[in-house]
Amino acid sequence: MNDLTPFSPSGVRPASEPVRNLSRRGFLGVAAGALILGVNLPGEAAAQARAEGAAAVAPKPGTRVAAFLEIRPDGGVRLLSPFVEGGQGINTGLAQTIGEELDLDPARFAVECAPPGPDYAVVNGLRMTGGSFSTRSSFEAMRRLGATAREMLLRAAAARLAVPQHSLTTDNGRVIHAASGRSLSYGDLAQAALALPPRDDVALKDPKTFRWIGRPVARLDMRDKATGRATYAIDIRVEGMLHAAVQHAPHLGTEPQAIANEADIRAMPGVHTIHRLPGAVAVLADSWWRARKAAEALQVTWTEPASEGIATVSKGFSSAAMLAALTATTEPGIPAEQEGDPDAAFKGAATVIEAAYDAPYLAHAQLEPPSAVARFTADGSLDLWLPNQMPELFQQIAAKTAGLSPEQVRIHSPMLGGFFGRHFYYGPANPFPQAILLAKATGRPVRVLWSREEEFAMDAVRPLSFARFKAALGPDGMPVALRTTAIGEGPIGRWFGAVFKSPVDSSVVEGLDKKPYAIPNRRLDYVKVAHPVTIAFWRSVGHSMNDYFYESFLDEIAAAGGKDPFDLRMALLKQSPRHITLLRTVAELAGGWRRGPFTAEDGTRRARGVSMASPFGSETATIAEVSLKDGEARVHDLWIAIDPGSVVNPAIVKRQVESAAALGLSSTLLEQVVYENGQRQAKNFDSYPILDRERMPRVHVTIVESGAPMGGIGEPGLPGVPPAVVNAVAALTGQRVRSLPLAKTRLSGV
Repeated sequence: MNDLTPFSPSGVRPASEPVRNLSRRGFLGVAAGALILGVNLPGEAAAQARAEGAAAVAPKPGTRVAAFLEIRPDGGVRLLSPFVEGGQGINTGLAQTIGEELDLDPARFAVECAPPGPDYAVVNGLRMTGGSFSTRSSFEAMRRLGATAREMLLRAAAARLAVPQHSLTTDNGRVIHAASGRSLSYGDLAQAALALPPRDDVALKDPKTFRWIGRPVARLDMRDKATGRATYAIDIRVEGMLHAAVQHAPHLGTEPQAIANEADIRAMPGVHTIHRLPGAVAVLADSWWRARKAAEALQVTWTEPASEGIATVSKGFSSAAMLAALTATTEPGIPAEQEGDPDAAFKGAATVIEAAYDAPYLAHAQLEPPSAVARFTADGSLDLWLPNQMPELFQQIAAKTAGLSPEQVRIHSPMLGGFFGRHFYYGPANPFPQAILLAKATGRPVRVLWSREEEFAMDAVRPLSFARFKAALGPDGMPVALRTTAIGEGPIGRWFGAVFKSPVDSSVVEGLDKKPYAIPNRRLDYVKVAHPVTIAFWRSVGHSMNDYFYESFLDEIAAAGGKDPFDLRMALLKQSPRHITLLRTVAELAGGWRRGPFTAEDGTRRARGVSMASPFGSETATIAEVSLKDGEARVHDLWIAIDPGSVVNPAIVKRQVESAAALGLSSTLLEQVVYENGQRQAKNFDSYPILDRERMPRVHVTIVESGAPMGGIGEPGLPGVPPAVVNAVAALTGQRVRSLPLAKTRLSGV
């Protein structure tokens, strides 16, 4: 058996290599006769209120976006994208944005994820796909890219046809001289355009003339997905490849000591070798099924974990113990937000109410199981195929694992078969270091594929979270002060602490701060309590639990003050026309606001809940309609109004909001990762239930384009769903559920 020395990437930071500056006139080069254009975005884009989630490590979007557009002589058009397509529709959105200014049908684009390189570090010297950030961070730069390329083609055509440039127009890949009836294709002009310096003062289109931006253009990846031609990491095959299956340690942080039946495993059909890995043992074979059966049969003795405590994943560690540690924390926190004088307001309050909320660990549970393919070439360099959201970061860590320089590692980023924050770097939750170590040990290409059981055991989880609330109400029942304490640890602090310098982890407090409600005296504190388990970003990150906490407690404030929860929100938002408009819009979408309980047409007794959220630069308002069946909440309808400022593709926006709502509802009703005796209890989907078709409600989405700076889309539809559902349950049953999922609570009617 081979013992592969554990690799510990301690202190690894995201790509620190400085961005290669492009001149203000851009970069122009030749590749196989193609026009290749990289464009700087001049000036500063509109500031976002605050970067959130994975984007919290970034500066304001739009300060530097670089991409490469190839217009080939044969008419083919290729875009090398800084972003990874994972079902969110970014490839289509980029094609629409560039095609609009280039005057080229988006359907004629072939979009690929660009390889690592400083030209694609679009976020403060980093490159990532996350934080609902891709479109809003690149929109202006991609427009300018298309416009600059079009102007160069027009200049080239003017010279070729010997006519003034202003006499030319373009239409879907052709330059047209209407006066003479002549035209030239972009492909015919590519080489001549290549010789021209790009201008930095090209005018962009008037949005009123947009042909493709703002339209429901069909997705570019739809046909390949429907016909099975889409390629994911698990589909990658290379010549001479061995297949690896892995048995991980039952307790995180322990290591293999001995294998009792090693000789028997070696003798199994197709088995190539057995290898020790950090926290695991791997079997390589000529097929994955044979490797898996052998790995499952391994009889491994592991080092012993600590007996008790939450400093590590001890034998006694449990979700209940972790929650108890959070709730028992009384140390003063670090102020994350303060307005007015809360202490004075509480002293003069007519009514004071308090509550505490918690939300569980959650798995990503994406359909594509984690995998990676590693291949060393004859010159010692490394090819690595893996699902990822940060190619340059993975390149750096892969290089450290392999003992190479980053330039010797080629990262291939296929389409993601599941997103939700799963594909950032999370140490032991990633299989690619295993693939590298095994390929290096065997001298063969190696594909590592985790079984579903290994994925459920090793997935990095959304942190278990806890928050305390205390509100002061005046004699009129209106809130005059709010004090909030968020206790725990978030993925920003865990994985990007070296970059994100603030003592307050934004991924712990987002959804609790920067609220639009006019409560004059507020204080939000942050108390760090570290988790021993591997924590991760999860769709909408801190908003996924914190908006549930906050919006549920706001309903408690309404009840204590004798207010209708919808009316209270309207009163607290009277100075914010954008939010008032959104609330009114969602009420109209739902046929008018009524809390209930009321009797529906089918005879069921129902109620409604309302919530708002401000995630990732967008604003949402959500109404849920709920009934009870056999002690469980049944959600019949979700109405969601979203204001992302402006949109590129309304069809993609609606689909993203619908899918986010489904995931939000799944987490509200069913999902939780439970630790007992230091181990996760769910091993597969049979013990980790997710939303099924029977529980899926009707989802009604309307888009409000307020003209505010463009916000995100992939995540904002989620955070409003849990509080809207829980608030509806409270209206229906009188039970205020302060701990998710609802499946833990037996519900009954009033």
